[in-house]
Amino acid sequence: MQPQFGGSVKMVKQVTVLHQPADVVAVADYSVIPKYMFKGDEGQKATADWSIGFLGNAITFIYTPKSKGAKTIDADNWWRVLSEPGVQIGRSNPDTDPSGYQTLQMLDLANRYYKQPELEAKVLANAPKTNMRDTETDLISALELGQIDYLAIYRSDAVQHHMQSIDLPAQINLSDPKFAADYAKADAHTANGMLAGKPIVYAMTIPTNAPHAKLAQEFVAYVLGPAGKKVIADNGFIPMKQPYAMHRDKVPADLRKLTVDWPQ
Repeated sequence: MQPQFGGSVKMVKQVTVLHQPADVVAVADYSVIPKYMFKGDEGQKATADWSIGFLGNAITFIYTPKSKGAKTIDADNWWRVLSEPGVQIGRSNPDTDPSGYQTLQMLDLANRYYKQPELEAKVLANAPKTNMRDTETDLISALELGQIDYLAIYRSDAVQHHMQSIDLPAQINLSDPKFAADYAKADAHTANGMLAGKPIVYAMTIPTNAPHAKLAQEFVAYVLGPAGKKVIADNGFIPMKQPYAMHRDKVPADLRKLTVDWPQ
């Protein structure tokens, strides 16, 4: 196995536009695969015709004991602390990485949830582009060194890196499909257009021209099975009891039986 990591849109475009070979493509936003791979990207041919949503996650902020406000921050006052002068916040690029635009969607939801229409603007004033990277994990060392105070990141990363995090309400952290209708009211402005909020569901597919398609199917089956779900849970993710398949009729038969149809 030769894994490559990066922002989901950026990595997908390496397959769709740059024609780099890949056996499995996994993304942190399920909509990336149908948007760029099902229909073809930038005039290219389609590179996949199915996808499987296999785990969930949540947006949070991580911090250290050295972070400004670390002693007083909690799930109720976090937005006040993050808006204070001098606080430095890191985040990923919303043009290239799902956690980047999901952070913007979460803040848009927070405007409404806390009835603070300027909340998002005040927090983002402390998260300038100089504090932005292609992926949020690139900023963990900056957080540990005290160069930034807080980092917008997935709950799974907080668990894996043993970092303190803020337990944001499910109404805004994009973790719970039952709030999907509310999440959809949130927007993120990106170079790829306006993106509406949705539950955080990670998805994967096997490209139509995968060099090792049989091995790829075995890997996906492992991820969807009991052993794979245990790994998912141990690393702070939310495994799906019944993975959802988009275009389920086109999923390879051995994988199809492990899934249910994607909810309409």
